[in-house]
Amino acid sequence: MVASRREFVSKLLAAPLATIPASKLFHPFALFSSDDLQQRLAADPLRPQFHLLPAKNWMNDPNGPIFWNGMYHMFFQYNPNAAVWGDMHWAHAVSPDMIHWRHLPIALAPTPGWADADGCFTGSAVDDRGTASIVYTGVRSSTPETATLRDGTHTFREVQCLATSADAQLRTWTKWKNPIIEPPADPLLTGFRDPFLWRDRYVWYLGVGSGIRKQGGRVLLYRSKNLRQWEYLHPLVSGKWTGRESTNPVDSGEMWECPDFFPLGSKHVLLYSTAGKVIWETGDLDAKDLVFHSLRSGVLDHGTYYAQKTQLDSKGHRILWGWIPETRPEAEFSAAGWAGCMALPRVLSLNAQNDLEMRAAPVAQSLRKRKLATVTLAGSSEARSGAIRAMAIQNLAGELLWKTGPEPSSLTIADSAGPWWSMKVAQSGSNIILQVNEKAVELRAKSTGEIKFHLLLDASVAEFFCNDLHVVTSRIYRKTDGPLRIQMNDSDGSAVKELACNLR
Repeated sequence: MVASRREFVSKLLAAPLATIPASKLFHPFALFSSDDLQQRLAADPLRPQFHLLPAKNWMNDPNGPIFWNGMYHMFFQYNPNAAVWGDMHWAHAVSPDMIHWRHLPIALAPTPGWADADGCFTGSAVDDRGTASIVYTGVRSSTPETATLRDGTHTFREVQCLATSADAQLRTWTKWKNPIIEPPADPLLTGFRDPFLWRDRYVWYLGVGSGIRKQGGRVLLYRSKNLRQWEYLHPLVSGKWTGRESTNPVDSGEMWECPDFFPLGSKHVLLYSTAGKVIWETGDLDAKDLVFHSLRSGVLDHGTYYAQKTQLDSKGHRILWGWIPETRPEAEFSAAGWAGCMALPRVLSLNAQNDLEMRAAPVAQSLRKRKLATVTLAGSSEARSGAIRAMAIQNLAGELLWKTGPEPSSLTIADSAGPWWSMKVAQSGSNIILQVNEKAVELRAKSTGEIKFHLLLDASVAEFFCNDLHVVTSRIYRKTDGPLRIQMNDSDGSAVKELACNLR
């Protein structure tokens, strides 16, 4: 189960203040004042190398991804003081292709005495008639009576804030002192954060993640002509409470975090995080009543993935981003000096049934240092197994693509100490079950019966796609004992149809 990001909250470690200079992601180690930390980060085999993450310390939600002046800008939640959650700033990175990143100075920081004094939380970036604008959630410690975030650890009042930039490279931002939206005065309100926006001709619409105690999560809808004065309309969509009691309303489904809403094909898509899951829904937006009617739903990622956020790329494709959190104990990741990374960009689309499909963005192929090598699977099972076993994955970096029929099959990646990552396809009555490590997922049927897989390995991160419909992101913290090798098995030697590898 994916934990709410609020569960990562703990006391900050004592550390000197640091900011992120404009240095390349893949050469960050000269930034640190501590030689010991620099050496540990450089030598850490579990630290991802081609996933976006800060030079050091804690990161979480992607914030306001935007294509601006020919470059991709990514902001994300960042603690400049330690590798644990707290003191939320907006870090900033820029890329020509969404893969190769360069860090820029911090974009947003809390201002003492203002409504964001205790944190600049998640938000969105938009183009407001040529002016880059950020709408984000500001938080400040409050009395229980006026607080909107009460999770057993904090009593924060959440408001929506505005910042604008006249800088072509978005390096500098001007924050508006007064909030642009205050929360509803409802004692049953379970939260008020993580705004998203869309524009319909001359009107801006803004949704905010929220919920009502013992009723369920919801998205509150607002309207504006200038991003500064807002009119509350009504809930865009509402969910149902799980019926479970919890101090943290996100865990019980009474609060939706990180909602996103956008058109895709002939439908609209709603994304949100609640009750330990990241959910997608597809359906129709009533253009007159401005209410979303859900028709299909599923899980966006069955693994270690949270705080989803989308943007349009330079060609108009809908790109999905997400935070890959740590699953090891806080003492371990705080001692390591870093925590969290960004998932690789995923392209979203709808299939004929209006289910949400996800693929690793084609630009990720730029990470390949050589062409994909296709392993010949014809011939005897002994020859095929020998050819597969001869391949070795070095330094926990590699990519595998393969196809099978619907028959039972399995693939294991192992070192001399045993399995490191594994999956298997099995029949359970009339259903086909996919198991990835300890996670079991029921596959949605495809007309051909063929099952295709795509696996990307980067240090402690494994992103796995099945049929473009099911994604499982895993964190694996065991250091390898020698190279990783591939073991494939199918019951009669006919299930596996194709295997292509890029081993670096």
